[in-house]
Amino acid sequence: MTSRTDESADRVARGPSARQIAAVRRAGLAAFVLLVVQYGIGIGINLYVTVPAADHGHGLGQALSNGPAAITVHIVVGLLVILAALGLVVQAIIARKPLLITISVVGLAALLGAAVQGASFVNSDHPAASMAMGLLTGVALLCYGVTLYVLPSPR
Repeated sequence: MTSRTDESADRVARGPSARQIAAVRRAGLAAFVLLVVQYGIGIGINLYVTVPAADHGHGLGQALSNGPAAITVHIVVGLLVILAALGLVVQAIIARKPLLITISVVGLAALLGAAVQGASFVNSDHPAASMAMGLLTGVALLCYGVTLYVLPSPR
């Protein structure tokens, strides 16, 4: 008779199941695609939308409710991207893959930093905040691309 501990050790030794890897792959692809869409919206806003002066010095709530529709969409998609990134972290933890956990956590941290810089940009209209938001988004994109690359091939 095998104990529960032996079964657990066997499962860890075998590594993640094909189903777990597929879940990580789906979560990584969702985060990657949503982030590419978000990046495109952000570029469009940077080129064609001006943050109203009335929104300067106020939080994201003001920009969300009173800002141009493009900014509202950018904020909502950004929240969805963060949820997708959080889902990827959870799936990587379930799969027990340390490299994937690390990469997904770095990607989530970069997204959270980008969100903070976005809020700062709405508040101050300072170009450095916009630049930091773009660079952190690039870091997150790199993380999600690497995540898809390092996953084992589907069985």
